[in-house]
Amino acid sequence: MEPLASKIRPKNLSDFVGQEHLVGQNKPIRVAIEKKHLFSFILWGPPGVGKTTLAKIYANALDAKFYELSAVSAGKNDIKKIIEDESTSSADSSQKRPKVLFLDEIHSFNKAQQDFLLPYVESGVLTLIGATTENPSFEVISPLLSRCRVFILNEFSNTEMEKIINRTGLKLNTESKDWLIAMANGDARQAIGLLEVTQNLYGKITLDNLKNALQSKFLRYDKKDEEHYNTISAFIKSMRASQPDAAIYYLARMIDSGEDPKFIARRMVIFASEDIGLAQPTALVVANDVFRACETIGLPECGINLAHGVVYLAQCKKDRRANDAYTETMRDVKKFGNLPIPLKIRNAPTKLMKELGYGKGYEKYTKEDLLPEELKNKKYLL
Repeated sequence: MEPLASKIRPKNLSDFVGQEHLVGQNKPIRVAIEKKHLFSFILWGPPGVGKTTLAKIYANALDAKFYELSAVSAGKNDIKKIIEDESTSSADSSQKRPKVLFLDEIHSFNKAQQDFLLPYVESGVLTLIGATTENPSFEVISPLLSRCRVFILNEFSNTEMEKIINRTGLKLNTESKDWLIAMANGDARQAIGLLEVTQNLYGKITLDNLKNALQSKFLRYDKKDEEHYNTISAFIKSMRASQPDAAIYYLARMIDSGEDPKFIARRMVIFASEDIGLAQPTALVVANDVFRACETIGLPECGINLAHGVVYLAQCKKDRRANDAYTETMRDVKKFGNLPIPLKIRNAPTKLMKELGYGKGYEKYTKEDLLPEELKNKKYLL
């Protein structure tokens, strides 16, 4: 029986919900489809935000032969079969349909597998659409990444989630819908999956039935991505709350489930600056050393390094001021653009610049506010 998510999957952009920055008027993926522009790209975003759907719409619009693989289970032989597939003739027998390979979870392909894929993408034998929940800068080799555009997908908003839920045709009241939207946290696949299981188990969708179905083992078939995000969230929040016992428990769960230790270590490096920051500057040194240990030692031994780092970070005092200051300055940069820098702190490498007042009156240890005029006396580091 075809899953509900597959049944209601949009076939074209007119039915696609969300990601307006990519598929809206004059936006890159829409323009590529309208102009029949064939190129490789990577879709980076959280689970359930339309990566697979967008790839299928793109391939269909360009009359390409669509191949779908999961990097978790696929290997070189699967790619060879696609390359050797001769069933790509178009209506015009003299023409071959382009081959589009959708590689889900591309971050799971190791370097050797990516190296094998590279020449086929480079030569145009395959057009690659990679999908990943991880930062491709870390997980995709540079030569392959340089041949792909990277598009970032966002979680669905509550309004977008409501549109998707309505598309299922299943009846539920406002209270149930609001709870479902909050629970799914921008993941449409999770919301649709829970609706389908609830309908199958109970025949009627109510708030209680949704909650009961959420606990049901029958929903576990689609839990991989959700559990991945739930566990890393619990891990970070336990360290933030200075609870080393909980943090090391969630660490063990991730390691036991086969999580990449470098993924965990990267989150620790971010956490060291985001949540500990100025309270314990050496936290960043420790986190970086843990990451390095994961790179050089690997599992199972690097689990000990991770445990060491996790306990240390959890027990550190917390100070988010540097992170909050950076967030606030970014808001002002986006709001005001490139405000004029005060003349006295501008570089003056030429005579003309000096005559124009660049660097004039500069004092090394001045207490004068050096922010642009429009932001004078603003305090970011509180």
